[in-house]
Amino acid sequence: MERQYLIDDFKLSESWRLFRILGEFVEGIENLHDLGPAVTIFGSARILPENTVYQKAEQLAGLFVKNGFSVITGGGGGVMEAANKGASDAGGSSVGLNIKLPFEQVPNPYANLKVEFKYFFIRKVMFLKYASAYIALPGGFGTMDEVFEVMTLIQTKRVKPFPIILVGKEYWSGLMDWIRVHLRDPAMISPKDMDIVNIIDDPQEVVDLVKRFVIL
Repeated sequence: MERQYLIDDFKLSESWRLFRILGEFVEGIENLHDLGPAVTIFGSARILPENTVYQKAEQLAGLFVKNGFSVITGGGGGVMEAANKGASDAGGSSVGLNIKLPFEQVPNPYANLKVEFKYFFIRKVMFLKYASAYIALPGGFGTMDEVFEVMTLIQTKRVKPFPIILVGKEYWSGLMDWIRVHLRDPAMISPKDMDIVNIIDDPQEVVDLVKRFVIL
């Protein structure tokens, strides 16, 4: 009988979790639905302000704001902090979608619109739903996960195609070469799938490419 009670309690807790998930979706949508044209910027949480990658993210976000875009990040440190700082300093909407983690992810002070999530997958939906482009600077597992998920969604036509831009040829070219050799040439992906991603170094060129895809 005690075992049955435990099973019933587990089922009840799983059912209530659905309401917590729904609540996070509602909170995200309510906070972001009036945001307007926006770009999502990814990158390492461990990049320091003296790093040129940090400085490029800050410059890039400022340029996007000056060209009519809001900036969305994961709300943490490193590249996310830099992008939120650049957007905020330029007088634009600087969105931080923070995730609750037992380590590393501390909300940065530069996001002027903050939403906190417990569930990664809901946060990813918000990154996608409200972005007109995906911009990835150098990063680790999280950045790779986000980039490849968006590439897959566009490849499989689950979302409308929009620019995915990898900033930093020195960092990203090796990965794209590996994809050509091990995925494209053995026909594990179509040749046209390589067109889903662009690698660009110059921040102004990044903004110009996104503007060609987006009607402001």
